[in-house]
Amino acid sequence: MENQENPNQETLEKWSKDPKNWIWGIFYYNKEDKRIFPPKKIEGMGITINFANPKSVLALLVALAFFGMVTFFILNK
Repeated sequence: MENQENPNQETLEKWSKDPKNWIWGIFYYNKEDKRIFPPKKIEGMGITINFANPKSVLALLVALAFFGMVTFFILNK
């Protein structure tokens, strides 16, 4: 029996390939998937953010704030 906390590899691949979990084909949104950074739909193309996971949205905001600060300090030397 499969545990929702630790899904098997087959379930992870099924979620990744399911078009219902992709908004406009580019934004991954799956409430069942607890991973913060799941792989992209096309294998080997890197990772994406699971927008259904609040931790991943927070990670995205922190990264954007960091790069925004770096840009601000570079431009206002």
